[in-house]
Amino acid sequence: MDIHNDQRFAINLNVRGIQPSATLRINELSNQLKAEGKDIIKLGLGQSPFPVPQRVVDALKDHAHEKDYLPVKGLKSLRESIAGYINRSERMRCTWEDVLIGPGSKELLFILQLAYYGDLLIPRPSWVSYAPQARIIGRSVHWLPTHAENNWQLTAEELDIICRDDASRPRILILNYPSNPTGCTYTDDQLLAIANVARKYRLILLSDEIYGEVQFDGKHKSIARYYPEGTIISTGLSKWAGAGGWRLGTFIFPKELHALQDAMAIIASETYTSTSAPTQYAAIAAFDGGDDIEEYLKQSRRVLKVVGEYMHSRLSAMGAVVQKPEGAFYVFPDFSNFRDELARKDIKTSQAFCQSLLENTGVAILPASDFGFAPDHLGARLAFVDFDGADALQLAGEDQTGQELGNDFIEKACPRLVKAMDKMEAWLNSL
Repeated sequence: MDIHNDQRFAINLNVRGIQPSATLRINELSNQLKAEGKDIIKLGLGQSPFPVPQRVVDALKDHAHEKDYLPVKGLKSLRESIAGYINRSERMRCTWEDVLIGPGSKELLFILQLAYYGDLLIPRPSWVSYAPQARIIGRSVHWLPTHAENNWQLTAEELDIICRDDASRPRILILNYPSNPTGCTYTDDQLLAIANVARKYRLILLSDEIYGEVQFDGKHKSIARYYPEGTIISTGLSKWAGAGGWRLGTFIFPKELHALQDAMAIIASETYTSTSAPTQYAAIAAFDGGDDIEEYLKQSRRVLKVVGEYMHSRLSAMGAVVQKPEGAFYVFPDFSNFRDELARKDIKTSQAFCQSLLENTGVAILPASDFGFAPDHLGARLAFVDFDGADALQLAGEDQTGQELGNDFIEKACPRLVKAMDKMEAWLNSL
């Protein structure tokens, strides 16, 4: 065999062996099984169940004719809108010049790591793409330990321990909250303590707040309030405006990091050029807000809160150990209590657990090993999104009591989630 004619040997070694993104992989597998006629309940991909707000959809229609390349850093009027949004929500004083627009926050994170030569610090568990991106680029990844009894949240003490041995080493810390995969978030005191450590070691802190607007109590706060000079805020349209497929994300930089923003813009100019013009124009309507957007968010939070509480209650009753979510649309149960029963069926890893669950029940979830854990950690992430978000918002809006929604709402609006929990419970009881 002539190895020079075998293209496999030309693949970048940083890429060889990496599997496609776990969330996209489970979504494609779920769709394939559904196409084969199987009833699959899709709790794998974390895609918002809610429709894009109508005014934002109308704005996209109105700007469908926009065809020009836009500035690399983004449309000025959109950057102004995002700066206003951040200033209103976080009581900050950023300007349009602090904002960078990209085709999804995922792409911006990738070019951030290209532009900044430093190690990546990631609390475990973390979103599935942080570490693979660093590996593709060739950066070192350091997993920061967290613990179930602390809601899998990073502590300032653990961060300090990691940093103190090489205090001047350049590092990027990613803090994602409300968290994917746990749904948990941080208190003000926790954020302040982490911010103090980040300042001590001059860390670049990427605050991934893509789920901030769907924190159930509506009181999300950015750590940028406590470490403004070193924090980049990451957000976008995918999770709170239901527009994942529109591919629009944004980073908001402090003045002190404008050199890094400029370096990222250079990379952008040589790769994706600019973000879709119609999408940028339409996004202004979302970030400008208004009474309709506030009502949409209010009802979204009400729905997600009651669904999260339902999932937590059902999983706990089954015997799983699971933290109560405070935002987003995830729960992260640990099924270690079933380790002996699972082992008798030769199920000893989270991957095998999820595969067997899918084969036996049609419920698709993701293993803890995709989120940074060792293979034998019997945890999993459930994205509680397999319901009709438009119907759920309408039902929630019809409830005029202003009270929290209850299980009767779950039965009406989310029958497939009820079915998923019933199937999972029956399967666990059969072990």
